[in-house]
Amino acid sequence: MSQLKAAIIGCGGVARVHAHAINDNTDAQLMATVDIIEERATKYAHKYGHKTCKAYTDYKEMLKDPTIDVVHVCGPHYLHAPMVIDALKAGKHVLSEKPLAINLEQANEMIAVSEKSERNLGIILQNRYNLASCEAKKVINEGKIGKILGARAFVTWYRTKEYYLDSNWKGTWDKEGGGVLIDQAIHTIDLMQWFLGEVDWVQGSWANRFHPYIQVEDVAEALIQFKSGARGILFATNYYTYDSNIILEIHGENGKIFIEKDKARIETGNESYVVEESQEVKEGKSYWGSSHATQIADFYNDINLGKKHWIGAREAKKPLDIVLSIYKSQGQKVEFPL
Repeated sequence: MSQLKAAIIGCGGVARVHAHAINDNTDAQLMATVDIIEERATKYAHKYGHKTCKAYTDYKEMLKDPTIDVVHVCGPHYLHAPMVIDALKAGKHVLSEKPLAINLEQANEMIAVSEKSERNLGIILQNRYNLASCEAKKVINEGKIGKILGARAFVTWYRTKEYYLDSNWKGTWDKEGGGVLIDQAIHTIDLMQWFLGEVDWVQGSWANRFHPYIQVEDVAEALIQFKSGARGILFATNYYTYDSNIILEIHGENGKIFIEKDKARIETGNESYVVEESQEVKEGKSYWGSSHATQIADFYNDINLGKKHWIGAREAKKPLDIVLSIYKSQGQKVEFPL
């Protein structure tokens, strides 16, 4: 089978991870890079691309190239929807960074377009591929901790003033779509709902206490009531003093699962054991984990098998729905479905 020719839209920090994953994949070649800043697109093309890799400043021009098979969307949140939709309509397979979108209208349109398309759409929610997450899911599905009673999640990170002011879209409602919830905590929210299932209602609140120069929240808390009867408790902030390890605990009638960063301690009856990630993070930030490359490789494998990627638009809307419901709540109960 010939190599799939790939393009990356948005040559910021996370694009490095995608570029390395493409280069490590014998089924793929990076043939185009896109960024509105020409220098960045050219730099990525020279550093990561094939010798004939072409740099663009307009992603729509790149989409006209019939040789491009796969498009990686790594642009700002508000552009995920139009870029994904345009790429699918241009006949490309698409793998996009989270979040799926920044509002329900965008998300629903992405679902509709992707389900009509013959091409593959995947959304990066890489923590589902962590060994700790996979073991937790297996233990839960096998009923080893019994009926799940509750879960608690803590995301306490730090984002500097420069993190926001050096960006033309971070910290804004219309471009980022929110703050700590939609950007930092969404992965942990996704794992909680993946483990516990369908949501019944959400009641939460958010505020900005430390970053007065941004529009969005830097702290949030919520009670997430699941249809199974389990209660989820969430606390997230990005004004702690450093990026501390994320904590996610699942409490069942017959045991507990305690995940800290990418390590899980499983307690079932008299048995207790630890599952820990052994892969090193090749590129990107350590708290992103090492599973970006695993999901990207899985996506390319799905394309070659003619199989739909399991984390598509409809699946990626689940954590987004929780995030949007907390924004909507402000202390009031928000019923599901949204």
